[in-house]
Amino acid sequence: MLASDLSELYQVETKVLNQQVKRNIGRFPDRYMFQLTKEEYDRLRSQNVTLKRGQHSKYLPYFTEHGVLMLSSVLNSERAEKVNVLIIDTFIRLREALLLYKDTTHQIEDIMNKLDEHDNKILVIFEYLKKLEQSKQDETDFKKRKRIGFKPSKEA
Repeated sequence: MLASDLSELYQVETKVLNQQVKRNIGRFPDRYMFQLTKEEYDRLRSQNVTLKRGQHSKYLPYFTEHGVLMLSSVLNSERAEKVNVLIIDTFIRLREALLLYKDTTHQIEDIMNKLDEHDNKILVIFEYLKKLEQSKQDETDFKKRKRIGFKPSKEA
């Protein structure tokens, strides 16, 4: 996000925001904040045709999401304090949701493993039933076979 956008969000002047960043530069490593190169700035200008007022500096700072959080902790405004609390509350909710998701995922994996186990047991039962059925069929076929050899008479 642009510094001017953030100054609007935090309800402070862009100049004040930039001063606080300079005074607390140690809190803003490269991964929290960066500046546009001349080429990037020109592309931004060509894409937006008319930039908002206050965005005409050729050293436009951009802030990453971590930089936005850090800004809310170094700015001295009521709005910045509220944003800081909201960001922290959001991170807490995200962590809770992640833990819930992780727990739910483990439960689903356990259920899937049990289902696989049950499927295997059911397959074994079906296999056993097929063998039993074949055994019964073989026994029935054996009894119905045409007998050869000595046949006792029925009168005896």
